[in-house]
Formats: sequence, C-alpha cells, structure tokens
Amino acid sequence: MKHGAIWSLDRRLSTWLAIQTFVGLALVSVAVYTATAFTLAARQADSLAQKQDVVTHFLNEAEHEGDLPSLKHKLDDYFTGHDDLLLELRGQDGARVYRSAPQSADVKHAHAVTFTLASPESLFGSVIAQLSLNTRADDDLLQRLAVTLAAAALLGSFVVSVGGFLLVRLGHAPVQHLVDQTRDLAANTLGRRLDGSAQPGELQPLVKQFNALLERLERAYAQLEGFNSDVAHELNTPLSIIITSTELALRKARHPEALRDTLGSNLEDLHRMSGIIKDMLFLSQSERGASARRTHVPSLAAVAFDVADFHEAALSDAALQIEIAGDIAGDFDVPLVKRAISNLLGNATRYAERGSLVRIELALRDGGFAELAVTNRGQTIAAEHLPRLFDRFYRADPSRAQAESHHGLGLAIVATIARMHGGQPFARSVEGRTSIGLLLTITTQENSL
Repeated sequence: MKHGAIWSLDRRLSTWLAIQTFVGLALVSVAVYTATAFTLAARQADSLAQKQDVVTHFLNEAEHEGDLPSLKHKLDDYFTGHDDLLLELRGQDGARVYRSAPQSADVKHAHAVTFTLASPESLFGSVIAQLSLNTRADDDLLQRLAVTLAAAALLGSFVVSVGGFLLVRLGHAPVQHLVDQTRDLAANTLGRRLDGSAQPGELQPLVKQFNALLERLERAYAQLEGFNSDVAHELNTPLSIIITSTELALRKARHPEALRDTLGSNLEDLHRMSGIIKDMLFLSQSERGASARRTHVPSLAAVAFDVADFHEAALSDAALQIEIAGDIAGDFDVPLVKRAISNLLGNATRYAERGSLVRIELALRDGGFAELAVTNRGQTIAAEHLPRLFDRFYRADPSRAQAESHHGLGLAIVATIARMHGGQPFARSVEGRTSIGLLLTITTQENSL
C-alpha cells in the first residue's frame, strides 16, 4: 500500500496555521458583513416607515381640503428631492392614479412596502399605495464590503502562513542543530555526546535521554567488540589444537592406541567448543525475551543439595567442605536454578582456598526477593572487577588461568537466569570472603526457614 508524501513539520504547522487563520478571519468577515447588512436593512425600513407617515399625512390634509391637484403637487414637491423613492397609488380596480417623478420609476434594487389608504371618493377613494426605496447604493456598499473582507481574509491568511512558516523554521533551528550533530555519529565516534547547552528547555530531556542512549550504545558496542575477540580466542585455541593434532596423526602411520589418544583429546576439545556454542545459544535465546517457567518448589535447599551432591567429586578433589544455610519455598524454574547453583559452585571450587568451607546461603530479602548466594574464602576480588564479573568471557585474571577448564560464560549465565526470574545478580568480596549470587522474585511463598 502506497502512502502519500509526508509533509515536513514546517509545512504542516504553517498550513494548519493558515487554515485556522482563514477560518477565523472568514467568520469575522461574515459577522461584519451580516451586521452591516442588518443595519442597512433596518435603516431602509425606518426610512420607508417615515415616508409612509408623510404620505399618510398628505392624504389626511387632502381629505380636509378636498383639493386633488394640491395633493399631487405636494407629493411631487416632496419626491422631487428624493430620487431614491418611488410612490405608486392604485385604485381597487388596479388602475394607477398617481406615480412619482419618472426618473425614479426604473428601480432594479428596491426595498418596497405596500399599504392601503382610505381617502374621500372625491379624491381617490380607497387606494393601495406602494412605496419603494432604491437600495442600489447600499447593495453596492455591501458588495464592496464583501470583496474587501474576502480579500483581507485571503491576504491575511497568506501573510500569516508565510510568517508562520518562517517562525516555525526559526523555532525548529535547534532541532536541525541536533540533527547536524547526530549526522556525524558513527560506530567509531560513539564517545561523542550531543551539546544541549544552546537547546531550549523543551529539548533538554530529549538531549539527556539521547546522550544516555549513546552511553549505553558505546558500552554495548565495546562489549560486542570484546565479545567477538573472546569468541575468536575461545574457539580458535581448541580448533588450532584439533587441526595440529590431526595433521600430525595423518603424516605417518601410528599405533591404534596413539590414534585413540589423539581422537580422545580432540573429542574433549570438541565437547568444550560444543559447550561454548550451547551456552551462547542459551544467552541469545534469553536476550530475545525468554522467561523462566516457574513451578512450585517447596524447598530450595533440597534443590541446592542435589546440585552439591553432583559436585561432590570436584569439591573432594579441592578438599572443600560444603554447607547449605537457610531455605526458601516459592515458584521457580528448577532446571535454571540448578544451572545457576552449579555455575556458582564451580566458580567457588576453582577459586576457594584449599581445605576451606563453601556455603550455599538462602535467605528472604525485602521486596519479595529470594537471595541465593555461594560464599567461599580466597583471594579478595578488586572492587573494579566486581561489576564486570557477569560479562561474557570476562576474567579478573588477565592471564586466562584455568581457561582450559572453563570458558568464562558461567557467571554471565547466572546473571541471565536472575533476569529471567525478574531479579539481578550480585557480587561482594571483602577481606578474602567472596559471595556471588542472584536475587530471584518470589511469586508464591508458602514457608521459609
């Protein structure tokens, strides 16, 4: 479906302003014309009423005097100075018995009044009088007034339209200035911010919101660049190992056991790559709006116990003790919660002091949140690293120690699971005691211990 060209704000506002002005001026013009016409009509009616009284007076005088020539002479004398008036007297049989001066006979624009007069039989008897007033001058005045008012309305609308267009253009100059600033923005210039110092107060919130958006875009773009680099690094290393080992195996004949070891090593790397891809797919799906599928969980401590039992071997190898403190009931996505606890336990196992205690802490917090945290003793994490622990592929250790055993997506998945439950992740590290976990909204709470 095709749409017509969309007018600019300048044209749209100036056009509507011109239309509004024309309608307003037209209504005023109609009011002025109507008032003037009504006034002229009232004046004409008053004039005819006065002339009717004069004619009636002359007939009454003639009735007393009984002099017909004298009556006609008086009427002729009176109407001689009133060329805009015409008087006709007709008998009951329709015959004309008197008509004023001939020059007033042809009246094209007339306001007429007809009335009956009674006179002696010796004069006219009962007659019908028609008194007409020539209104050509008033009609011409009204016509000139109508043309003047119409021209004034059109000219006024045009002037207002042009002036409105210029004023709107002038008023939109700050917006154009913002457009010019945004035109220079690109992926490599996201660090710039819009200058709103010269903008009016109405545009200040827009400038602030746009600058905040640029800040988020800059941060997201930086994360994307780092993400691409980390993905390339994480996938390139196992791929290079697989390619190299395969090439070496194909160069010369090898014992089946040696080939089996090579294939086993390659399979481990392939499993690691597959894990990275699955985790990336999970993160991608969650960012597209996937939410937790909640079911009632009578005891989160029991869920944590199942996960801890799965990690028993790794905890034993690190000589770590496990303890679960507290319990919460509510509606949660059990597989996702298990995955989050597993990732947190795996992270604590890698970095906890050997022989120390790892605690899974469950507690209620204000606002209807359940706090799930895994606490361990180890090296204190610097404060500047804590907000970025949940970034993809981020490691506080730049040497990528233990990169062969984990790929840096575990805590990013924990953060995603927290958001899927309407919560958020958190990390604290003070004096060698590190606590990393997540807050989950509780939709149903039956009991808590």
